[in-house]
Amino acid sequence: MASSQSGPKGILPRRDYSQAIKEARFSSLRKDPRVRVRSEHELEAMKSHLDELYADTDAVTSFVDAGGQVFDCIPISEQPSLREGGGTPATPPSLAEAIGLAEDEPVSPVEDSEPDLDRFGNPMKCPAGFVPVRRVTLEEMARFETLAEFFSKTGAKPLSPPSAPAANSSLNHRYAYAHQTLDNLGGHSFLNVRAPSVTGDQIFSLCQHWYSAGAGAAHQTVEVGWQVYPAKYGHSQPVLFIYWTADNYGPSGAYNLDKAGFVQTNSDWTIGGTLSPVGSGGGQQYEIEIAFYLNGGNWWLYLGGLSAQHAVGYYPASLFNGGAMASNATKALFGGETVCGAAGPWPEMGSGAFSGAIYPHAAWQRAVFVMPKSGGAQWASLTGQSPSPGCYDQFIGSYTAPWNITLFYGGPGGGNC
Repeated sequence: MASSQSGPKGILPRRDYSQAIKEARFSSLRKDPRVRVRSEHELEAMKSHLDELYADTDAVTSFVDAGGQVFDCIPISEQPSLREGGGTPATPPSLAEAIGLAEDEPVSPVEDSEPDLDRFGNPMKCPAGFVPVRRVTLEEMARFETLAEFFSKTGAKPLSPPSAPAANSSLNHRYAYAHQTLDNLGGHSFLNVRAPSVTGDQIFSLCQHWYSAGAGAAHQTVEVGWQVYPAKYGHSQPVLFIYWTADNYGPSGAYNLDKAGFVQTNSDWTIGGTLSPVGSGGGQQYEIEIAFYLNGGNWWLYLGGLSAQHAVGYYPASLFNGGAMASNATKALFGGETVCGAAGPWPEMGSGAFSGAIYPHAAWQRAVFVMPKSGGAQWASLTGQSPSPGCYDQFIGSYTAPWNITLFYGGPGGGNC
């Protein structure tokens, strides 16, 4: 087990934080008006999860990102997914080589890059052999009523994926997206990074890829993108996130590395970390290159490029227990999603502008391609869905490089979506 010799500056050492969790009391936490945990029983369930999450490991160092999230540098072999599954992490493949692209593809202008030192003077880079794992806090978990809510994608009851416009009626979710139905091993796009306004009873606004298969309770996905989710992350800046489910958004899945699932192999990115800079209005724009690729029994995530060195980690296909996503996805989806509380209104999506504003005013995903199960890659043949056109819409265009197949999407939201 790794051990920190001298604690990080300005940050409670991980081992000491684990002790603080044990000592936390329901009556004290409830004094915070943001706390929603339903009962002392649910709080104890949350504490038990954190105890398991932090068991048998310590951080060699820690740092704080621009959004105030603490990241602990822990040995790759001691992250939750490898502690439970055992063994050595898989070796990443080159997606560029697999689909016949040059290894020296240009990287995204926006990476999850931070200054060399955090605001306390701690190095914001883990040593070789260590990965940055976001410190899930009891205070964050207590902003949800139950442990199950915390693990859910939206902090509410499970929902069905946006496979048809009728999905708009589900739990105050709204969408503007495009999809292609085919047996596939993943896909790719550059995502424009924005910071839509999410306030009051509004819950989140995101831009992402979905790769899905299966139906009903057997619906399964892997998902990646950015989201603004104040109740979860404690701020209103866009965050790099991942999510998975093996049981139609039931108890199996979770965000990021919040429980065992994703295996991180690359320390260059902080999953659950703040993305900066971001585009605003019609000014300077920024984007992040993202791909998922099923290879060797693992759903590999790539950020900032497609070579092996850009692989960040993977979801083992074994997570899907022999279900559809263990062998391939049957649908690839790209676009935006928002959620609001019971009272509304819905938040902004993307830049807050409708798709017709196009570049640089509307948000986008460009260079969208998919990898058919038969091999190689092809430009996506997308079908658009705008179930709430008064609040959000989408437009699909085909352009010369580097835009190629591009989805513009978004809108201002409002009270009648």
